Amino acid sequence: MYRSMYALMHSRRFGCDVPSAAMLRFKGGSSMDERVKAVTSERLADETKPARRNTTELAYRELRRRIIESELTPGSYLLEQELGLMLGFSRTPIREAALRLQGEGLVQIVPRHGIRIVPTSISDIKHIYQVLISLESTAAALVAGMTGADLTPLVDACKTMTDAFERGDMLAWAAADEVFHETLVTMSGNARLRGIVMNCRDQVHRVRRFTQMVKPHPQPLKSIEEHYAIIDAMRCGDAAKASDLYRAHRERGWRNQTNVLQQYGIQQA
Repeated sequence: MYRSMYALMHSRRFGCDVPSAAMLRFKGGSSMDERVKAVTSERLADETKPARRNTTELAYRELRRRIIESELTPGSYLLEQELGLMLGFSRTPIREAALRLQGEGLVQIVPRHGIRIVPTSISDIKHIYQVLISLESTAAALVAGMTGADLTPLVDACKTMTDAFERGDMLAWAAADEVFHETLVTMSGNARLRGIVMNCRDQVHRVRRFTQMVKPHPQPLKSIEEHYAIIDAMRCGDAAKASDLYRAHRERGWRNQTNVLQQYGIQQA
């Protein structure tokens, strides 16, 4: 007790930090070295927390990216240690990242088996597209209803798609296509709508990347033509037409992806 009071008085007198709970826990025969080690250990733990959070965030982003890009086989099981070696992280950030991804439905942590990459079934794809089509067609109608809306970013995305197609770069074509859809949703000005769409978009992107690896996009020019038709409807302020064209465009994309999976006997991606 006296030593604790002395430490407190000493810290106040010389402007030091008030001793932590770790220091005050030591009683009786504890040496000064033991107390110093305890306090140092406690402070180091506090100092490493931001770094640990940052490492976990990096592990989460990289693991999520690999899942969305279909770089990790859907339905496969991976051990924490295996993922750690693959991604360059220790087991702790991998475990914490996996817990977060499990909450998003992208992985499943199975005791004694590891981390399972959750596949997306054809039924899941259908449900995701139903939500996506409804919200994105609403976004198209909202943009069409805006007076003097600047549609240049949408036109630019279409031009980039055309350039990529002419170069034979289908990955760049697909990226520009996603820019078109994301830009249109952002232009709607509805932040809540955009948030839901972006969550669904990741799942669609994942399936799309998988089907592209199986079979390239069958009608790239058709998609560009449909984009321009949607832009024309919005430029004319025809909300109903813009919404209908957008819905038809997305439904065709959904059918194409589903047909590819069924053609190759794939029930999940």
